[in-house]
Amino acid sequence: MNISIRIEIFKEGDLYVALSPELNVSSFGETIEDAKNSLKEAVEAFIEGCQEMGTLEDVLEESGFSKINNSWESRKPLTEEDLALAV
Repeated sequence: MNISIRIEIFKEGDLYVALSPELNVSSFGETIEDAKNSLKEAVEAFIEGCQEMGTLEDVLEESGFSKINNSWESRKPLTEEDLALAV
């Protein structure tokens, strides 16, 4: 089984934070590559935990993933943009 996830990387202070927004899993590292590798390990642990509990398919479907053959694909937005609001 393959799972394709989208990641975002931010700089916070001296560290890089990697986030999988659909799964709400994040990790960090001193470099972008460290953050990516750390996130990969965190996502793998999250997925293994879901598999052990028997909830992986439910979690992925609730997070917007679609199963195509033997792969899970995250949903792709039609458009992305920033929206500024005055509050």
